[in-house]
Amino acid sequence: MSRLEFPREFHWGAATASYQIEGSWNVDGKGESIWDRFSHTPGNVKKGDTGDRACDSYRRQSEDVALLRELGLTSYRFSIAWPRIQPSGRGAAHAKGLDHYGKLADALLEAGIRPFPTLYHWDLPQALEDDGGWPERDLAGRFADYAELVTRALGDRISDWMIFNEPNVFTALGYLLGIHAPGRRDFEGFLRAVHNVNRAQGEAFRAMKAVRGDLRIGTAFNFSDCQPAGDAEADAAAARRWHNFTNEAFLRPTLRGTYPPLFRDGSVPIDLMDVRDGDLDVAQVPLDFVGVNLYTRTLVEDVPEDDNLGARPVLGREEGPLTDFGWEVWPDALYNVLVWISEEFGRPVLEITENGCSYADGPGPDGKVHDTRRTEFYRGYLEAVHRAIAAGADVRGYHAWSLLDNFEWAEGYEQRFGLVHVDFDTCERTIKESARWYARVVAENGFDV
Repeated sequence: MSRLEFPREFHWGAATASYQIEGSWNVDGKGESIWDRFSHTPGNVKKGDTGDRACDSYRRQSEDVALLRELGLTSYRFSIAWPRIQPSGRGAAHAKGLDHYGKLADALLEAGIRPFPTLYHWDLPQALEDDGGWPERDLAGRFADYAELVTRALGDRISDWMIFNEPNVFTALGYLLGIHAPGRRDFEGFLRAVHNVNRAQGEAFRAMKAVRGDLRIGTAFNFSDCQPAGDAEADAAAARRWHNFTNEAFLRPTLRGTYPPLFRDGSVPIDLMDVRDGDLDVAQVPLDFVGVNLYTRTLVEDVPEDDNLGARPVLGREEGPLTDFGWEVWPDALYNVLVWISEEFGRPVLEITENGCSYADGPGPDGKVHDTRRTEFYRGYLEAVHRAIAAGADVRGYHAWSLLDNFEWAEGYEQRFGLVHVDFDTCERTIKESARWYARVVAENGFDV
């Protein structure tokens, strides 16, 4: 048996998102979000579930902070609901919204926990979607205004921030595939949304730094280790294209000011994306850290009849065990991505901002949740993080997804990612045995393998 020790002052945390846990969707002046509208529309979410109450965390804030403290965590990644700050996405900041997040930050600091907020975790004010949403260039400026308002109000006590969560996911699932809010299927609109989110990130970064230059600002990007599904060179080329789309379409414009090749012919559809002179100068910013969200790897095959991306993920060829969501447990994916980012982009500071798994284990006869598969998942992926650090990756923190079982977007309440079990009828919280294991890792800053 050997011992894995993590760097001193390593951040150990858990993550959540506003719409997935808060509930109280229409109280204290909060405006309607695209996820309110989407989930209230029949047929969009499994079993007709909504986030109207979710985990009731808007009212149970102190209870959730107590859970974080009991587990000994040192960092809490949460998100700020834009419609609580600007109900229509415009105008002055709403005092009650700012007060809610200010109180959360104060409670975390008092508990010795770093507040680590994300400005945008998918709950766009519906009024802005009614005006065209992320495909509209005007939204980049609107978002920067929002970022400045929040920073002026909370930047005196919160030092570390994320701008976006998984821009590749909310643009593709919301505007291309239509399976997430706002439920649109518009190829050209999707491409414009990609570009406008990159512009918005650059504008928000500068607006926040203008308020407080000492803030540490990054974004939580979604990554996957993209591998060919077969031995053919066509699949290998498809995997490279999928890698560009998944891993680089937002990271490379941000850090290098260029888009990677996105289409089969090696081109970037700059006309369809509405890329204008100076836009990539706006998009490029020196992030203080790169947030890494990763769950699994992706096996990719060539799609010859598709002249655009010409690639797609393949299911059914996995070699590792599957979670209850059908995602392959493959810790090497995290190691590979951390090392790739470090080598490709000059060893930036990294934070694991999401990593976790869905298993449906509930309380047993003894009242405990014996979720051994989740413990083994975390053990494997944390070992991969340790290997990446040994290989030179500058990883400063790890955040389990998620603190709580919660509303899992179009899956409703079918998937349980939490360290803490939530009874969705009563909102009672029960700490799972995997969380007890994680708490020991946190307390010891390492574990035996």
